[in-house]
Amino acid sequence: MIALIQRVLHASVVVDGETIGAIGPGLLALVGVRPDDNEKSARRLVERILGYRVFSDDAGRMNRSLADTAGGLLLVPQFTLAADTRTGMRASFTSAAEPGRARDLFELAVTHAQATHASVQTGRFGAEMAVSLTNHGPVTFWLES
Repeated sequence: MIALIQRVLHASVVVDGETIGAIGPGLLALVGVRPDDNEKSARRLVERILGYRVFSDDAGRMNRSLADTAGGLLLVPQFTLAADTRTGMRASFTSAAEPGRARDLFELAVTHAQATHASVQTGRFGAEMAVSLTNHGPVTFWLES
């Protein structure tokens, strides 16, 4: 699985004019699923998101994780992260998991995150979403499991 994580001051997801997820300081994670991903990779990705050190310590170094800061986590499904963009001028999505499998693994990741972190919000799988954020830093990392 893939996550593009961004350290944010705040982030939100709107579907059909309704805010369905919003956080203050924390991480926005755009999540993509590939065909070979499984339950183990979903759990590992969540562990990496929660444990990745992207927040400053007292010395100003990125030594604190989301788990350390108890910040918010906004998980947003984004199948385009798994696209193959190496050739041509249009992405190929053959490298993305089929929608049913991707939904199951995304939901497993959400369940695992909610069981291990206090403040978890989500986007809606398969919906047209408006995602807003204020990236803090900017700090953005690509994580894989």
